Formats: sequence, structure tokens, C-alpha cells
Amino acid sequence: MQPGPNVTPHELIGGDKSVRLLVDMFYDLMDETPEYYVIRKLHPADLTGSRDKLYMFLSGWLGGPPLYTDKFGHPMLRARHLPFAIGNAERDAWMACMTRAAETVISEEKLRAWLLEQLYKTADWMCNREG
Repeated sequence: MQPGPNVTPHELIGGDKSVRLLVDMFYDLMDETPEYYVIRKLHPADLTGSRDKLYMFLSGWLGGPPLYTDKFGHPMLRARHLPFAIGNAERDAWMACMTRAAETVISEEKLRAWLLEQLYKTADWMCNREG
């Protein structure tokens, strides 16, 4: 099942509860899995703020409540991430971690594939250095 004019990705995924679960699973994996250290080291020791910001961002990005823009304004993703060196290794680790989280939270394979494809486009766009 894919999003369309009558149903948002946010609804298809399962709403706020599923978005929060996806984000929590992502950060738990990132914090506990050595393969994701390349992205973990870009975050503060306390991941609470990062969890909340990604949850708020994904909520609106997926067509749910615009929590991030209501609180912080336009996300300006690339500009906000410019202080961090993000290359292919960071992009790939972020996507691997998100893929594992999505496999746990989103059971419908086509929806999960669609979401990961969209996230990859964004993750790739965030790259700001070679390699």
C-alpha cells in the first residue's frame, strides 16, 4: 500500500505511536550497535533532544501533525546539518540503521520500501562532503 491523495504516509504507518516507535528503535539501534558509531558520534551523549526532533520532523514530513515546524519553523535540513561531516559512510550507516528500525516497526513490505526510498533521497541530499 502506498500513500495517495486520500491517505497520508503518517496514517499508513500507524500514526504518532508508530512514528515514535520508529524513531525510538532507530536511536536505540544507533546507540547500541557498533556499526552505527559513525553516526552516533555526530550526536550528543543524551539523545533525548535528537529523538524528539526526529519524531517531530517525521510527523510532519509524513503528513501528520507539523510538530517540528510549529515549534522550530522550517526544518532547513541541509543547513542544520552542515556543521557535521556527512558523506557516503554516514548516509549509508543512517540508512542501514533506519532500515533495521523500519523492518521492526512497519510490517507492510511495499509501504516500508516506499518509505525507505523517500528517506534515502533525503539522506543522500544531506551529504556535504566526498566519500
